[in-house]
Amino acid sequence: MRIAVPYDNEEVFQHFGRTENFKVYEIENNQVISSEVISSNGQGHGALAGVLAINQIDVLICGGIGGGAQMALAEAGIELCAGATGNVDKAVSSYLVGTLVNTGSNCNHHHHEDRHTCGDHGCGNHGCEKH
Repeated sequence: MRIAVPYDNEEVFQHFGRTENFKVYEIENNQVISSEVISSNGQGHGALAGVLAINQIDVLICGGIGGGAQMALAEAGIELCAGATGNVDKAVSSYLVGTLVNTGSNCNHHHHEDRHTCGDHGCGNHGCEKH
């Protein structure tokens, strides 16, 4: 199994659509056997599901994620565990022992004061709160 986590300075990066790097873990017998950091190649939002699919990712552990990206991951057959925070290695360890809870974190990662609005990528269509 291969697990990917949006990665920034050893932490779970909280805005999936702006992810520059993923830390990818190779798992055997429920143990991490190796890990590496890969680039998103400048892709954003829904296109990131393609980057993960090309890299044969089975599970994405992330922080905030919008509805369009969730649908793209589902279409690619990638399991999603959203709402993770903190250290990436600890998040993966928690997932492997079954204690990482999928909160379904959806759209609460947007910083509207940074001129990003929910309507910019269709997220206003699935119940995201307007700020």
